[in-house]
Amino acid sequence: MPMEPHEFWQEVFPPKSFDAGSGYRDFFPATLKDGRQILLPIRHLADGKHALASLIINQASFAVEEALASELAAKLAPLEPDVIAGLPTLGLTLAAAVARKLGHARYVPLGTSRKFWYVDDLSVPLSSITTPDQKKRLYVDPRMLPLLKDKRVALIDDVISSGTSIVAGLTLMRTCGVEPIAIGAAMLQTERWRQPLADLAPHWPERVVGVFRTPLLAKGDDGAWRAA
Repeated sequence: MPMEPHEFWQEVFPPKSFDAGSGYRDFFPATLKDGRQILLPIRHLADGKHALASLIINQASFAVEEALASELAAKLAPLEPDVIAGLPTLGLTLAAAVARKLGHARYVPLGTSRKFWYVDDLSVPLSSITTPDQKKRLYVDPRMLPLLKDKRVALIDDVISSGTSIVAGLTLMRTCGVEPIAIGAAMLQTERWRQPLADLAPHWPERVVGVFRTPLLAKGDDGAWRAA
């Protein structure tokens, strides 16, 4: 039975609850490392032939947020980050949770709202795949620089898709004299992000850590979605 929009991202299901052998129809079952599954809605693209699985973490239940933050923190822990920096807007929810899981007392939120004490030299242009027409700038609060300088920084977003937001975050970190040791996300959506990160520097794609990956989906003759 089809799910209502508000029902997605609300439950962590036991392993093997959903078999995708015959393709995906009403949802995409994302699988965590331990086999548990989270249901994601399938968003149709404008061409009518392709689709993407979607995650909006601030609409997820606390149980789902907990599961995603716990797994991402576990993957980042061996890298021993000193501080977590979060990308706006939805990356902030995940970044704060991951920082707590790692035992940190705080995290560094980046933002798109310019406070009067911010400086333009510590900002870069920012666009998003979900809000392509909105022109924004990404800022770091100058007062937060001592928390980042000479530290092992992990840069967190909720989803990495086109790579645009992460590239902006890395560019801003470089402006601050910081090179993150890792990039973390709950979902790595397709592989489109790899080339933009590699164009910035060849090592960046290898520093990406995700909880799960989702493919570009194509509709088959039977109406089911499968990895393109």
